[in-house]
Amino acid sequence: MTLPATRTGRARRQPASGGALVLVGMLLVALNLRAAVTSLGALLDEIRTGLGLSGTMAGFVTTLPTIAFAGLGALTPWLVRRWPAARVLVLAMLALAIGQVLRVITDSAAVFVLTSALALAGIAIANILLPMLVKQHFPHRTGLVTGAYTMSLTIGTTVAAASAVPVAHAFGSWRAGLGIWAGLAAVAVLPWVPLALRARSARRTASPAAVAAAPARVRPAQTRLGWAMAVYFGAQSLSGYAIMGWLAQLFRDAGYRAETAGLLLAGVTALGVPVALAMPTLAGRLPTLRPLVLSLTAFSAAAYVGLAVAPHGLAPLWVLLMALGQGAFPLILTTIGLRARTAEGTVALSAFAQSTGYLIAALGPLLVGILYETTGGWTAPIGFLLAALAMQTAAGLVIARPRYIEDEQLRAERQEEVGVGAPATAWSTVG
Repeated sequence: MTLPATRTGRARRQPASGGALVLVGMLLVALNLRAAVTSLGALLDEIRTGLGLSGTMAGFVTTLPTIAFAGLGALTPWLVRRWPAARVLVLAMLALAIGQVLRVITDSAAVFVLTSALALAGIAIANILLPMLVKQHFPHRTGLVTGAYTMSLTIGTTVAAASAVPVAHAFGSWRAGLGIWAGLAAVAVLPWVPLALRARSARRTASPAAVAAAPARVRPAQTRLGWAMAVYFGAQSLSGYAIMGWLAQLFRDAGYRAETAGLLLAGVTALGVPVALAMPTLAGRLPTLRPLVLSLTAFSAAAYVGLAVAPHGLAPLWVLLMALGQGAFPLILTTIGLRARTAEGTVALSAFAQSTGYLIAALGPLLVGILYETTGGWTAPIGFLLAALAMQTAAGLVIARPRYIEDEQLRAERQEEVGVGAPATAWSTVG
């Protein structure tokens, strides 16, 4: 891999194009990134009854998002090397819209799963592309723009979860509550169509020299930084999915009514909206992320201990602390852009961190459920989440210091050439 200084400098001097349209498009895409998932969770009982899903099939459907995000997201760098990012994003949003329509018009459980996978494929690709687009079009406003689209993502998550059931009741069918979000995905396609056409024209007129000067492929799996990013993303996502799946049950076991437990769970998401906006801005301004990493750990640890000791009396405080601790999600999204010099490095790092991270995250709700069922209480599950938090903190301290994935890969390749050491390919090299 070669990364000449002139190439990096040229990439930095390129002016951002289509800024306002890109920003609007990114915010619309972000609104869609969890709506198809949380609306399904809210209507799962109705869907199971309507389609005759077995318990095993229903469990697979709830695990499908993390599987899709891990497996299909890894294909995104390959797609971007062949087609402009705007064109790929148009196809991703079309897949999301079409998949959501097809899954609500079928009476077949198998077709429902397949069309859900099609919709989730669109989300998986968009997950990876957004950090790259921030780097490409807003290189000097990484924190602000990441905060804006993360807040948009959080709002979409909250609104879909809260409104899916009322919409279904209003129209008398779960299909309406699940399918309405296809319209939002279709709207998200619109800003990207002119951008895709513009990118296609630019590629046609590109000179052979420009094509030959395309940046070399970045392989985060060869670097210590890449693995640390993946572990941090995975550990915070593991905790996030476990909280979304089990927190309401914990509060119900503590003596709260089902409605109140649901409101407390919604509070974690709602309070996360301002955190999602503020966290990337703070990360972009600080010389090191160490204070943020340690602060988020302290908030989450206090919330977990509080839930174990006094889950009823001080529940609103634990919800607040948990919402603050979940600021690790916008932090890692911002860090993906901060730890790459180029758009190509950003999409490669985004794909590796998120794909590997979602494989780790898939274990969260499952292991919490097993521990809860085995022990009959919440001490062991909370202990597991504290252990995951410790792993997250260790990885966070690695990624806190400013450095770049391209530089680390170049250094690793030079070490290989002279036979000194080997590239980092395991978690043991991250600690």
